[in-house]
This record gives sequence, C-alpha cells and structure tokens, in this order.
Amino acid sequence: MDILFYYFLILNILAFVEVAYDKHLAKTQKQRISERTLLAFVLFGGTFGSGLAMLIFKHKTSKISYLWKFWSILFIQIAVLYLGFHLEILNYKI
Repeated sequence: MDILFYYFLILNILAFVEVAYDKHLAKTQKQRISERTLLAFVLFGGTFGSGLAMLIFKHKTSKISYLWKFWSILFIQIAVLYLGFHLEILNYKI
C-alpha cells in the first residue's frame, strides 16, 4: 500500500509541475507540452495535481475540448473506483 501512495504522490506532483511549466511555456510563446501528454498524466492518476494546477495557474480552464477530456477521465476514474470497492465488498459478503 505504501508503494501505491508514493506512486500517486509523485505522479500528482509531476502532473502539477507539468501543467505549471506548460503555462510558463504558453506565456513565453515557446513550444508547448501536448495535450495528449498532459492528459496521459491525468489518465494514470495525476488528476488531483493536474486539476489543482489548472485552477491555480488558470491554465486550460477555458478550452472546452480539453475540459471535456479531463472531466471524462475523472468520471471514469470515479466509476472504476466505485465499482472496484463495490465489487470487493460483495466478495466479502459471499
């Protein structure tokens, strides 16, 4: 369980830094980090770090297509966690 905690901690820190750095690149008009890369961090568990950075740095908050993808991934993650815990509880009852 400790490994899982550190995995998500490090991944969310990296996702936060990645979004912050992409905002910096946008301000300085340099080549940006692709949305695919940003969303990959979200997909693999960096949802909290990425979302927090989006709010703090006001980055990608007005791009509707990105927000749809971000919220879709978040919804799927919540559904998978819910089903995972729900099915685990059912296994203990049997």
